Amino acid sequence: MRTITHWIDGATTAGGSSRRAPVWEPASGRQQAEVVLASSDDVDAAVAAAAAAFTSWSQTSLSRRTSILFRFRELVNSHQHELAELVTDEHGKVLSDARGEVQRGLEVIEFACGIPQLLKGEFSDQVSTDVDSWTFRQPLGVVAGITPFNFPAMVPMWMYPIAIATGNTFVLKPSERDPSVSMRLAELWAEAGLPDGVFNVVQGDKVAVDALLDHPDVAAVSFVGSTPIAKYIHERATATGKRVQALGGAKNHALILPDADMQFASDHLSAAAFGSAGERCMSISAGVAVGSAGDHLMEVLDRTARSVKVGPGRDTQSEMGPVVTSQARDRIVGLIDAGEQQGGTVTVDGRGLVVPGHEDGFFVGPTVIDDVTPDNEVYTTEVFGPVLAMLRADTVDDAIDLVNANPYGNGTAVFTRDGAAARQFVRGVQVGMIGINVPVPVPMAYHSFGGWKDSLFGEHHVHGPDGVRFYTRGKVVTARWPDTELSASLDMPTAD
Repeated sequence: MRTITHWIDGATTAGGSSRRAPVWEPASGRQQAEVVLASSDDVDAAVAAAAAAFTSWSQTSLSRRTSILFRFRELVNSHQHELAELVTDEHGKVLSDARGEVQRGLEVIEFACGIPQLLKGEFSDQVSTDVDSWTFRQPLGVVAGITPFNFPAMVPMWMYPIAIATGNTFVLKPSERDPSVSMRLAELWAEAGLPDGVFNVVQGDKVAVDALLDHPDVAAVSFVGSTPIAKYIHERATATGKRVQALGGAKNHALILPDADMQFASDHLSAAAFGSAGERCMSISAGVAVGSAGDHLMEVLDRTARSVKVGPGRDTQSEMGPVVTSQARDRIVGLIDAGEQQGGTVTVDGRGLVVPGHEDGFFVGPTVIDDVTPDNEVYTTEVFGPVLAMLRADTVDDAIDLVNANPYGNGTAVFTRDGAAARQFVRGVQVGMIGINVPVPVPMAYHSFGGWKDSLFGEHHVHGPDGVRFYTRGKVVTARWPDTELSASLDMPTAD
C-alpha cells in the first residue's frame, strides 16, 4: 500500500506519528493509498523549519523571489495534465474539470509573479520642512493554510503563491482525502529553486489543525471549508492573536426570470449544479424560478439534467464523476430522502445510480427536486452534492428577499435579458460574488474571492489584492535629514 507522507524542510518525511488514514479511489471504491496523520510534534517540526527559513526568505530580493515564481509557474503549466490526474484519482472529478482547477490556480501564481508592482509603497516629499514620509509593507512570518478536499490543487494555490511572494514562509495542511497533489507541487517548488523550509506540507486531521491554530510561531491562518469549522478556526486562532481569513459554506442561488432564454439558463444551471458532482463552494444548489418562468424552465431542465453523462473521471466521455467518499454519498442520498419526505418533488432522481464496471464507486446521479420550500432540509443544509433544489418566487423583490433570508452569502446569479432587473438584483442581494448570466461567478486572480454573512469569518477575502494585504502589514516612516541643527519642541509636531 502506497504511503503519502509530509514535506518538511525540503524533503519527504513520515514524521513520528503511527496514525494513518485511507485514501480512496472514488470511481472504483477501492483504497489506493494511506496517508500519514501528523502529530503535534510533526507540526512543530514544520513550523520550526518555516520559522528558520523566514529569516533569510523575508530578506530575499523581489527579483530573486519573482524569478523563482516564474520558474514555478512554468513547471505547473508543463505538468498540468499530471496534476489533474492526481486530483481526479483521489477526488473523483473528471479530468477536464481537474485541468480547469489547476488552470485557475495557475492564474494566482501568475498574479503573484507581479509582486514587485503589488508591494510598491507610497512616498510623500517634504511633508514638513526637511521631512519626508513613506509607507511600505512587510511579511508576517510563518503562515498556514488549511484547505478542503474539493479543490486540492486550486484552493491551496489561492494562498501560498501570494504568501510566499510577499516574503512569508508557508505550512499547508491539505485535506487528508486527496493529499497527493500537494506533495507533487512541493516537489515542483523545490525544482523551481525555492529554499528549503519556505514551503511545507503537513498531512493530518484535527490534531494537526489544532496544533497550527495554537502554535505561537504561526502568525496567520487561511482556511476554506464548512461554516462550522470556519467559525471554529476563526475563534480559536484569533484567541491566540493570529490573523485569520476563514471562508465557510454556501447555499448559492440562481434566479431565472421569465424573459431569460430557458435553454441557456437550463444548460448553465445544470452545469453549475452538477459540475464536480456539486462539490464546489460556488455550485448552484438552489434555483429560484420567478413569476411565470417555473413550468417552462422545469420542462427544459428535466431534459438537461438527464442528459449529463456520469462515469469515472478518467473516462473522457464522462461529464460528472463520483463524490469523494462513500460517507459523502450516503449523506447526500439521505438529504434527497429528507427533501422528498418534507414535500419536495424529485423530478430527476440520482439515487441508486450504478455505473457499469464501477459498481462499487461512490456515485450519485444528477438530482432535481421541485416544489422545495425554505424550511425544507435540502434547502437549509449545504448538500455539497449533485442536487438542485428548485423554489418559486412571485417577483424579483420576493426572490431577493429569499436570498437575503438565507444565512449564507457566498455566490449568486441571475438569468435575464432585463438590465434594470439585473441591476436591482446586484444592488439588492447581500452576497459577496454575483453573476449576471454567469452561474459560477468565481473572480479572476486579480480580484479577491469571498462571501458575506456565514460564508466568511474575518475581514479579508482570499487571493487578489486582499491576499496581498492579508499576508503583509504596513509600516509608515517619517524621516528628517536636516542641514542645520534644529531645536526640539515639547509641542505636538505640525507640518510647518
